[in-house]
Amino acid sequence: MEKSRHDLGVKVSFISLIVNILLSILKIVVGFWFGSKALIADGFHSVSDVVSTIIVFMSFKVSSLPPDDCHPYGHGKAESIATKLLGLILILTGLMLVRSTVIDIINYELNIPSSIVLWTAVISIVIKEGLCRYIIRVGRRIDSKGLVADAYHHRSDALSSIAVLIGAGGARLGYPLLDPLAGLVVALFIIKVGGEILLDAIDDLMDAIPSQDKKDKIIKEVTQIDDVITIKDVKLRAYGSRLFVDLKVVVANDLTVIEGHQIAADIKEKIKNSNPKVKEVLVHVDPKDVIEPLVDNEH
Repeated sequence: MEKSRHDLGVKVSFISLIVNILLSILKIVVGFWFGSKALIADGFHSVSDVVSTIIVFMSFKVSSLPPDDCHPYGHGKAESIATKLLGLILILTGLMLVRSTVIDIINYELNIPSSIVLWTAVISIVIKEGLCRYIIRVGRRIDSKGLVADAYHHRSDALSSIAVLIGAGGARLGYPLLDPLAGLVVALFIIKVGGEILLDAIDDLMDAIPSQDKKDKIIKEVTQIDDVITIKDVKLRAYGSRLFVDLKVVVANDLTVIEGHQIAADIKEKIKNSNPKVKEVLVHVDPKDVIEPLVDNEH
């Protein structure tokens, strides 16, 4: 399962890398040669796509490593780190584009782009949106936040190419200011997307609950097990695509150690069987009179 997930992630990252390199070269060369500030900025945005894809590729390599003495939970957090880096790259790319575009507007350095710029923008839109949808589909199938974040990076590139199309088209119709203004709108959008991706990655690294629905489902499943009076606490942590579950259950005072152990084993088996993404379950069994439950059976 993990091997096929890794192989598919690497394959998608490699396809993404090749496409981004070719598009970056095309847009930067055409932008410089045929006079479009927006297309040049869009080309450098694609360069940031190349960097982000390399980061995602490396994160798959690291996250596929087995647990060791220093990393007993495995290396799944590498994907969260990669996602955080992607968010930072998007924000920095957007800020640089804002700076460049504002300087061009202030200096009134405006050009009338060639029609080739328009066709380059159209090619970029079609390719990048198609790549985005393909990567989102694969990323959700293998539950990779890094891959999904990279996909939305491609979509932001497609949207920036749409802005290039509008800006360059407007400039050719007699409104040359539209070309740099389009670049400014794109830059602000890129910053917004980067911020959202960054915040999501930070939640992962701080062990925020991956899904309240999953937590509620586990509580419901465990309370249905014989001899479990109630649940005292439940914690979920995400490590890449896998989940680790810690929970405390309350049982009758007169159960033996062996019976308590069997209840814990039953809980682990039930949770893992109904939640394939759960990697490990740690169960602590408390006698009823030791401590009052914090989670009641109403869940």
